[in-house]
Amino acid sequence: MTSKDYKEFFAALADLEKEKGIPQEVFMEALSNALVSACKKQYAGAAGQVDIRMNPEKGSIEFYTVKTVVEEVADRETELSLAEAQAIKKSYKVGDTVYEKFVPKDFSRIAAQTAKQVILQKIHETERDAAMNEFSGKEGELLVGVIRKTDAKNVYIDLGKGQIEGLMLPSDQVPGEKYNVNDKIKVFVKRVKSGYNGAQVLVSRSSPGLVRKLFEEEVPEIKQGTVVIKEISREAGARTKVAIWSDDDRVDAIGACVGNKGSRVNAIVEELKGEKIDIIPWSENPLEFIAKALSPAKVISVTQLDGDKTAMAVVPDDKLSLAIGKDGQNARLAVRLTGWKIDVKSKTAAAKLGYGTELEGVEE
Repeated sequence: MTSKDYKEFFAALADLEKEKGIPQEVFMEALSNALVSACKKQYAGAAGQVDIRMNPEKGSIEFYTVKTVVEEVADRETELSLAEAQAIKKSYKVGDTVYEKFVPKDFSRIAAQTAKQVILQKIHETERDAAMNEFSGKEGELLVGVIRKTDAKNVYIDLGKGQIEGLMLPSDQVPGEKYNVNDKIKVFVKRVKSGYNGAQVLVSRSSPGLVRKLFEEEVPEIKQGTVVIKEISREAGARTKVAIWSDDDRVDAIGACVGNKGSRVNAIVEELKGEKIDIIPWSENPLEFIAKALSPAKVISVTQLDGDKTAMAVVPDDKLSLAIGKDGQNARLAVRLTGWKIDVKSKTAAAKLGYGTELEGVEE
């Protein structure tokens, strides 16, 4: 590289500082370290300690070996005898540091290749860090992306920021959903982390958080805080139960979530590819809440049993299968929603055990 080349190089760094916001000194420090490493590899350690001096104003890059003056040399790579030092400059004494200028073999090629690698790496790191800073506050949010590729297990989603890749692991995918390349998709951001190729966003379609965010999008009363989502239990692709509440008696919380002619909840069901949604009125009375949570089944009574948070729910004989649900799903979701263990019994079975059919703790 000639003096002209150096000047053009430093001018390019100045342009990068303006364009990318990366200080020129950052490039120079990284380049210096990389050139030192390249020299050590080229000379297999014979270069010892190397000092590189860059001067953007003069447009120069100079290499120096660094050695310490000693009385008796033990390491030729880092030490110089007093006689050798004084042959260079008579004023040197033991303990002084001697800098000797040298030009690495095939320097132009080494400098050009190293500079290119360092600049690309620093630009990549800066863009990655910027993406990390932007997306670190996106955890728990809903984003729209485009499916970039799929493999045997994972789905990779372009979130439109170049350095940002959304990764959807098998546990975050919904059974039965099809993920086709170039399809647009809404995803819930679980976690943001730094990966080798840039910021990586772990996203989900199966998280209950996705349902929560969809309700916030569709129901202004939830976004405003007039209606509150208390709990969500979900088996992705099949059924979700959402417990809602409002402290404003003038607000119809259920109606707000359902929307005119079901428009709001239907929009959410459509986004979830037909997943069933039960909207449950939350109650501070746990037995009443259990009765509502077993919807769509009608509950005759709920009785607290011995044991921590354990209850028996009695339903009409012909509604037992509806209350329990296919493979126990409805009862299982009610358990998760309420945090109680629930034993669902038919009216006949409960009577045989000596339990009445009055609505204990449940308001009709």
